[in-house]
Amino acid sequence: MDEILAKNLIDKSIVGIDGTDFGTLYNITMGLESAKLGDLVIDPNEGLSTQSVDFETDENGRLRIPINQISTLNDQIVIRR
Repeated sequence: MDEILAKNLIDKSIVGIDGTDFGTLYNITMGLESAKLGDLVIDPNEGLSTQSVDFETDENGRLRIPINQISTLNDQIVIRR
């Protein structure tokens, strides 16, 4: 598997497999002890109602999408929903 630096992913567009534009990647969480990747933290698109999606939000209104929801990682990150 090719390696991708996390800094190269920041500000990538996040879309659903159905074409929903979720927003852009803000950060990626990681377990301190397990060192496993946790969630994609997304700055939501202005037109996206965070109440209409099945993902948690943080205290800043950013979406937290589990890393296991990634379907494709290329020019944009495509997630299952």
